[in-house]
Amino acid sequence: MLISTMNDVPGHEVTEVLGEVFGLTVRSRNIGSQFGAGLKSLVGGELKGMTKNLMDSRRDVIARMVDEARAKGANAVLAMRFDTSEMGGNWTEICAYGTAVRVAGLGDDTGWE
Repeated sequence: MLISTMNDVPGHEVTEVLGEVFGLTVRSRNIGSQFGAGLKSLVGGELKGMTKNLMDSRRDVIARMVDEARAKGANAVLAMRFDTSEMGGNWTEICAYGTAVRVAGLGDDTGWE
């Protein structure tokens, strides 16, 4: 599955637009990571545990978006974006979204998993 933040694929034609696709997760932060982040904010620096959590969450939502695109018969997702928002103080919603399309000349599997 080709995933691109662009609106097209240079050198290829979009032959069918199959609609919007989403991948979504809502994560809560545990008390330990919140406490550690609070201490780290006093001295500055990267919050490695939270960075890893966000990276894992983004991988999860991309995989869910790809599953939805495949179910629609797409071989690419264009105009892919992430959206993140806070919910209830301790919860974070992470969403990947884009447009599922069929692109000529890509085949059904472009190697992305």
